[in-house]
Formats: sequence, structure tokens, C-alpha cells
Amino acid sequence: MTHGVHRPVARSGAAGHVRRLLARTALTGAVCVALTVPARAQEVPAQGRGNEAFEVEVSPRPFRSRADSVEWERARDEATRARGMRVIVSLRERRVTVIRGDDTLRTAEAAVASGLTIEYAGRAWTFRTPRGRHTVLRRVEDPVWRPPDWLYAEAALEHGLAIRHLQAGRPVRVDANRSLVVRGGLVGLLDVRSGDVVPLPTDEHVVFNDTLYIPPFATENRHVPGELGRYALDLGDGYLIHGTSNPSSIGRAVTHGCIRLGDDDIAWLYQHVPPGTAVYIY
Repeated sequence: MTHGVHRPVARSGAAGHVRRLLARTALTGAVCVALTVPARAQEVPAQGRGNEAFEVEVSPRPFRSRADSVEWERARDEATRARGMRVIVSLRERRVTVIRGDDTLRTAEAAVASGLTIEYAGRAWTFRTPRGRHTVLRRVEDPVWRPPDWLYAEAALEHGLAIRHLQAGRPVRVDANRSLVVRGGLVGLLDVRSGDVVPLPTDEHVVFNDTLYIPPFATENRHVPGELGRYALDLGDGYLIHGTSNPSSIGRAVTHGCIRLGDDDIAWLYQHVPPGTAVYIY
């Protein structure tokens, strides 16, 4: 690989939808839509956080331990005993139900967390939705996804890349005449001779010299509109009930922790489920 050459690695969004870009170097194609599990990915019972991208389906299977079974039973009992307006999420049935009193207002098939774990550079992420009682904190129209670090770890794993965080005010030299910089909310290439900065595409990963650079959260390079669908209900701690740009994922265990619904279903929940509504997940 030529020293200092940018590799245009297409970045996929929360639902695994891939923006394919014209090939300018040897590497092209989807980074985060995996058809096979990476060698270091496995199912584990640990709790994780997430949004979506890595489309690996996991089938329901018997509980891993008595403690796991007891936790599920406790969460299900809490959901069964609840009254008033509430949302019930069954992870094993992959279904969301909205109930008021004894009346079922809406039931919908959902995509749920895969339960997979990835490990990279001494860190691990497990993609699981925590059971128990949650609350709709707010309703969001046209939500924007800012990918967590695991997105970049997945891309690095798949393409054999190192990863490094970019920081504002700390240029990173990529060849004799150019440095990566963060300016005006964008990652760009600084020509150290002229002082000119050329912004990099915001829908590609930033890859130079076999290193994938992670942009700061506040930059447009970490700003992915459209991938969470038109609407979302925010449950806090990075968990959402939201739409998807990949309708075929509905009914599957493929997400990084969020609950996905089809367009009509999430639009209905956005309209009819107000902030403060209890959400029971088991």
C-alpha cells in the first residue's frame, strides 16, 4: 500500500445499509455489514450498550444459567403486573406491544439485540438490551446517529486495520506533506506547505496507512442522518426504540442493543406513546 494514501472505506449506518463509493484504491465495499461473525466474536451473557450496524442474526436458545433464567422471569413478571399505559418488549419473541389498562393498542414485530461480543485492542463490546423497567425520556423526529467506538472496531477487525482517535488541535502526520486535522467540525487534510485544508468525505471512514482514525463525536464525520428511521423513542443510556433503513432486519436478532420497528409501527408509537411512558423489557 502506498504510503499516505487514503483508502475510501464505505461506512455503513445503524441498520447495516451501505453507502458504496467509487473505488479509488484497492479497498472498497461494505465495512459493517458482515455475513459471518469475526473470529473474535462470540455470544456471551454480559451486558452491553449499542446502536446498530453488524447484521449477524442469533437465534433464541435456552438460558445460559439459572441466574439468567431468574432475571428473565423477574422482568417478565414485572411486565405482566404493570398497569396503565405501557410498552412491553419481548426480546425472545421479538415483539413490541403497547397496552393501556387491559386493552392492547398495538403489537409489532421488532428487531432486537444479537447478544454478540466483539473484542479489539483490549476493549470488548457486548450487544444486549438490558431487561427491566425503562421510561420513554423523549420522542425524536429525524434522529441522527453518532456511531459509538464499536463501529470503528468492527471496521478495523474486518479489514485488518489499526485504530486511533483524532483530537482537535492535535494534527496527525500521514505523509511528508500532509496531516489529518479537525477544523470547523470536519476532519480534513492539511497541506503543511500551503496551509490549505481539504475536508474529507463525511460518509467514509478515515483510513490512511492501514490505520482507521476515529473522529471526535462533535464532528460531521460522526454524524449519520437517516439510519435510525424517521422517528425514535429515547430510553436513555444509548438505547432507543427506532425505525430502520433496513426493513428486512425486522423480526431478527441483529441489533447492537436498540429495538427496531418498521416505518408504520414506529410512526404510530411516536404519535401515541408520550414521554414518561413505562417500557418493560424481558
